[in-house]
Amino acid sequence: KRPIAITNFYAVDEGRPVPTAEELLAGDIPALPVPRRAPGLPPEIPEDQRLHLVVYIDNFNLHSFSRNRTFGALREFLRSDLTPGDRVMLMTYDREPHVRRPFTTDPQVIASALFELEKMNAFATQADSDRRTLLDELDDLKDPNQAISRARSYASAVFNDLEFSIDSLKNTVSSLAGLPGRKAILYVSDGLPMIAAQDIFQYIQEKFSGNSSTAVMEALTYDASRRFQELVAQANANRISFYTIDAEGLRGSTANSAENRTSNSSGLVESVHNSNLQSPLQMIAEETGGKAIFNTNDPTKGLRTVAADFKTYYSLGYSPVHSGDGRYHKIDVRTKRKDLVVRHREGYRDKSTEAKMSDGVVSALFYDAESNSLDIGVQRGPEVRRDDGFFAVPMEIRRPVGNLALVPAEGMRQARVRVYFAAMDGEGGMSEVQNSIIPINIPEAELATAVKQVYVYGISLMMRKGPQKLAVGVRDEVGATQSFTVRTMNIGSKG
Repeated sequence: KRPIAITNFYAVDEGRPVPTAEELLAGDIPALPVPRRAPGLPPEIPEDQRLHLVVYIDNFNLHSFSRNRTFGALREFLRSDLTPGDRVMLMTYDREPHVRRPFTTDPQVIASALFELEKMNAFATQADSDRRTLLDELDDLKDPNQAISRARSYASAVFNDLEFSIDSLKNTVSSLAGLPGRKAILYVSDGLPMIAAQDIFQYIQEKFSGNSSTAVMEALTYDASRRFQELVAQANANRISFYTIDAEGLRGSTANSAENRTSNSSGLVESVHNSNLQSPLQMIAEETGGKAIFNTNDPTKGLRTVAADFKTYYSLGYSPVHSGDGRYHKIDVRTKRKDLVVRHREGYRDKSTEAKMSDGVVSALFYDAESNSLDIGVQRGPEVRRDDGFFAVPMEIRRPVGNLALVPAEGMRQARVRVYFAAMDGEGGMSEVQNSIIPINIPEAELATAVKQVYVYGISLMMRKGPQKLAVGVRDEVGATQSFTVRTMNIGSKG
């Protein structure tokens, strides 16, 4: 709740960096518009401003028809509206998450893969059938207590499925935390309920209103808003924006259709049903600085807005006084002009350096995300099979001494390096991220020779037989620089 100075400012217009007034005055950059680069060449945007976009198709909460109808606009968005150099990944949720295409700078690969998804099952039709069956059953009941009991059982099942859906999104957000640059998730579904079975309890409330039914209050037992707030906080902590598409399109009341007709159903029940499914999509988008696309059968216009966000934006930075305290901090960005509106994430978690490095190692494991400006090298020695069936695998982490920040101290130069590492097997099982501090002391007389050499840090890892992946992060504590690299290997194989 107090003003703070902006220390960093970066602007991009239509995918191209905008020169600052200082740069223009210095004469280093022409004031005229910069000509567009040749097709296929990425714009000169630094790594910490590049986009990682996850296209997340929630098959569990989708109808096949609405999903496949949306894909036409989505394919065109991927083919035409992204900036060259943007990295895009395709994921689906089919009761569990699956990476269908890893990150690629060729959006055409993702667009083409959508054709494959059109052949896959979508599960929302079953949810519709269960809901209709329950409404028919409730229509015949005369006892409000029996109706509420039946609604509780149904709501519990819906809430359980909802928790798995939210957990999958949270796990995806966590795995993306360590990636550099801007990060966004384009989430496609037919909606998620904010309150499980809220419309069912509304129906009971209306049917048994003369019996002082408290069904509407009963629905609050299955309120998932706290879980969605946790998702938002986690996304903001990891600097990820959500853009959401309600693939159901233009929603209308289905109360009078033959398949949903009941003697006690009203337009309000269907209105509650629709708004309950849309409100989480709107909340997670708006509170993470993104945008929700709903109530339209053609998301093309909304996707153009998303593309505009990705291509034209401001990046503001400031130095907090509470660096690395691990707490969540709310932010508010205001403009001097009252007619302008700024969309931005509502807060962030000020992570410690150790947490950021651990995130980087995890993201490197999941997505082979290397950022190796410090020229880290990883070499594997011959593994030794143990009596328990595991293998002891010696590894050497190499770092050129000349890349270290060396400070003078009593006749020598000192550096302080921290190494982070974790491994993942072929089935996705991952070890805890471990770290070690490596103090480096070089006598002043040996400095000229030492800076031309490589510092080697050895570790021994215990691994199962089969494919393994090792991610290593190295941070120069003095120079405040870090790098990440990934090494894949096949343990226990003579090849």
